[in-house]
Amino acid sequence: MPEAPNILSDSADCIDGIVVESNNKVLKFIEDVTAHADEVQRRVLSEILSRSANVEYLQRYGLNGCTDRETFKKVIPVVTYEDLKPDIERIANGDTSPILCSQPISEFLTSSGTSAGERKLMPTIEEELGRRSLLYSLLMPVMSQFLPGLDKGKGMYFLFVKSEAKTPGGLVARPVLTSYYRSSHFKNRPNDPYTNYTSPKETILCLDSYQSMYSQLLCGLFQNEDVVRVGAVFASGFIRAIQFLEKHWSLLCKDIRTGTIDSKITDPSAREAVMKILKPNPKLADFVEAECSKGSWKGIITRLWPETKYIDVIVTGTMSQYIPALDYYSNALPLVCTMYASSECYFGINLNPLCSPSEVSYTLIPNMAYFEFLPVTRKDELTGSISEPTALNDKEKQQLVDLVDVNLGQDYELVVTTYAGLYRYRVGDILRVSGFKNKAPQFNFICRKNVVLSIDSDKTDEVELQNAVKNAANQLLQYEASLVEYTSYADTSAIPGHYVLFWELSVKDSTLIAPSVFEDCCFTVEESLNSVYRQGRVCDKSIGPLEIRVVENGTFDMLMDFALSQGSSINQYKTPRCVKYAPIIELLNSRVISSYFSPKCPRWTAGHKQWCTQN
Repeated sequence: MPEAPNILSDSADCIDGIVVESNNKVLKFIEDVTAHADEVQRRVLSEILSRSANVEYLQRYGLNGCTDRETFKKVIPVVTYEDLKPDIERIANGDTSPILCSQPISEFLTSSGTSAGERKLMPTIEEELGRRSLLYSLLMPVMSQFLPGLDKGKGMYFLFVKSEAKTPGGLVARPVLTSYYRSSHFKNRPNDPYTNYTSPKETILCLDSYQSMYSQLLCGLFQNEDVVRVGAVFASGFIRAIQFLEKHWSLLCKDIRTGTIDSKITDPSAREAVMKILKPNPKLADFVEAECSKGSWKGIITRLWPETKYIDVIVTGTMSQYIPALDYYSNALPLVCTMYASSECYFGINLNPLCSPSEVSYTLIPNMAYFEFLPVTRKDELTGSISEPTALNDKEKQQLVDLVDVNLGQDYELVVTTYAGLYRYRVGDILRVSGFKNKAPQFNFICRKNVVLSIDSDKTDEVELQNAVKNAANQLLQYEASLVEYTSYADTSAIPGHYVLFWELSVKDSTLIAPSVFEDCCFTVEESLNSVYRQGRVCDKSIGPLEIRVVENGTFDMLMDFALSQGSSINQYKTPRCVKYAPIIELLNSRVISSYFSPKCPRWTAGHKQWCTQN
């Protein structure tokens, strides 16, 4: 049976020979684990069920200690977060009995998906950090097959932590990357040339987003000749870093010139870490100043960091909207998506990292979790929606297939069983089988189920958008006006991007409605959206103010006519609640008669509403 490579300890004193040896171990591991994918999957499920034989959840459904796939699939239901919510709330409130997992729940990972407007809570256990570290350790050996010499330079990655909260029972609740960056696996990682970053860990762990970004950019600029790769988690985050540089390059140049750090950076750990790197360098300051003061910022990445070979960011799914901006700033450097992961589980890696962003596929690593796949069908190619009911009937349950039994070209919803206590859990990601690595399938990420709007890590679904629009439109009734029809789209033509709503109104006298009324409508929509969206507006500044564009009467009739001309059926047509197709957006924009923005940020506090924020 393939075993995980022990490269984390092997790389303590990496030299060329050891790097090559470690890389070969990783590549052999990937080869072995994909060649024996079904065998590994069977073992993983057996391990999970053996460990969890006595947990309340499995006993509730009568598994009775069985560890075989057939019994497991027969008695354990396929579930969503709402099904698990009562058990998760018991754990959050302090119940330490083995409800979902035999091992103690160490913390909750807060998902970017939401339930009742609050982040979902994914239980995790201490050993999952090691499993995540394993997947990270596979990335650079794969990358080095395509671009040699990456171990000779540094990575300039913009990495950030977010605020944490404590549940009533005392467990920490935080995003998965914050959990990883605060762990000993990251902070005390071995001396590995592939994790040699320009940003000291103290700048990454600084909670103030301005101070963290400024400090990381300062260190990245000062070490510009050492940088061979750049990146962030999401494409939107990397674009924000470049936009930050556009605003603050003169201050950064001053610090490089004098070997000091701006007084606005008050975090003592970050200041101390930066000052260990920084030395007066007038020549470098002149160079950065000359490049940044030029009229065009086209190719600024390769101009300031000339040895950069690629940009490591997620550009699949909704992040693909940022590809033109990345190409502009980088002179079309390769855009590399290295891995596929979520709060529920880390899934797989990209074995062909230099492929076009439109062709990115991920190979699921079979020992990360037990994977099943639910066939789905595309309902509307214009909106990208997925026709799949929330609850599965018996026939649909029987349609779930194992990892090695998926069909090329078919779309599936991912279902996982994890070591941390999720059993047959519907992740909500829609994947398309694009090929195979040995016996392990490779998948294109298609979309997040039910999501209609997303700018950064926010995910707004159709029901939530409908409720928010309804709350806002109610404010028009006193002016004898009503909302006839609406749709939306995520406008990323500027950074930060923002939500745009197109409203068609029935109104007796439009002159009676002051602009402030529509501005209040914008604010009401924002107040009604989930906590992830509101955090992006308030704390992260990753989302701009929501905009309402009022369109001429008859616009949505024209939209229907356009859809019918493209082959839609008049019997099945319904107004899309989100549009992405450029000609439709052009049509809507051509009919705009006025537009309004939210005048202030919505309210947001860390954690669920009833929890206290952890200092």
